[in-house]
Amino acid sequence: MDPVAALKQIALYLERAGEATQKVRAFRRAAAKVAEIDPDEITTRAKAGTLTDLPGIGNSIALVIAESVMGGEPSYLVNLMGKQAGPVAGGGALRAALRGDCHTHSDWSDGGSPIREMAEAAIALGHEWIVLTDHSPRLRVANGLSADRLRRQLEVVAELNVELAPFLVLTGIEVDILLDGSLDQEDDLLAELDVVVASVHSQLRMPKAEMTERMLTAVANPHVDVLGHCTGRLVVGKGRPESEFDAPAVFAACAEYGVAVEINSRPERLDPPRRLLRQAVDLGCQFAIDTDAHAPGQLDWLPYGCERAEECGVGADRVINTRTADDLLAGIAARC
Repeated sequence: MDPVAALKQIALYLERAGEATQKVRAFRRAAAKVAEIDPDEITTRAKAGTLTDLPGIGNSIALVIAESVMGGEPSYLVNLMGKQAGPVAGGGALRAALRGDCHTHSDWSDGGSPIREMAEAAIALGHEWIVLTDHSPRLRVANGLSADRLRRQLEVVAELNVELAPFLVLTGIEVDILLDGSLDQEDDLLAELDVVVASVHSQLRMPKAEMTERMLTAVANPHVDVLGHCTGRLVVGKGRPESEFDAPAVFAACAEYGVAVEINSRPERLDPPRRLLRQAVDLGCQFAIDTDAHAPGQLDWLPYGCERAEECGVGADRVINTRTADDLLAGIAARC
């Protein structure tokens, strides 16, 4: 087995399991280091037991490399595969119908990997497309993109799409919904993007009436295509309570304006909760089942959202990422 491929695959499984970023980066950096070295030297070092003399190669990683070049499957990888046979039991049919992911991040904002690595991981999962939705500028903790940086990213994506065709990286942003419901990016630039995900990231505990008005204003904005993780809750560790808002009013507005309600698949979010998801179903909303992935392995979190969607009666015909890229964009254009 190719040691570079083995190290990258381990990193993917660790990301999918939500392991510490530092641990994942160790394997990704080791993969990059090994890729720079002549394969014959790697084999020689594996036989001589000197792999750990290389910078960033500890005992565990050295064993993965040695087992790979000796023709076997690394035991570290085998163990990870055995532990991750499948994250959930349900939602299989809906997962099979998905063609892409409307909410992903790269190292241009707070993601851990370059755009190409995210795209290549998506291709390996069978996706036809992903939407790149790095953060907007006011979310400084996430290295949000200024207008100039976003324009540069659009150029990078255009070049990458030529190389990866027929796979597509659709242009997008996860734009902050500001306190008055306006969006944290220039209108002209938002109009250039394929998909805009709008999310609340600040003052999540503001009064219900004000939060409702804030969200309704954003949903009515013609640039918004998806309402991201609507309650802002976290369900692991210390957790974070849901934001309070008039859910029927917000979901009715989403249905009226053709804005998809995101079913966020991140295990620490699982947003919206089932009771609200069922309300959105009853009110006629469309949905986007997304990973909100910040690393390549997290792109494989879609089953978490698919299971919840299936439990709440979301049919594939109401999920926008069951569409081809052309149909997705045509639907967005028709709505606008």
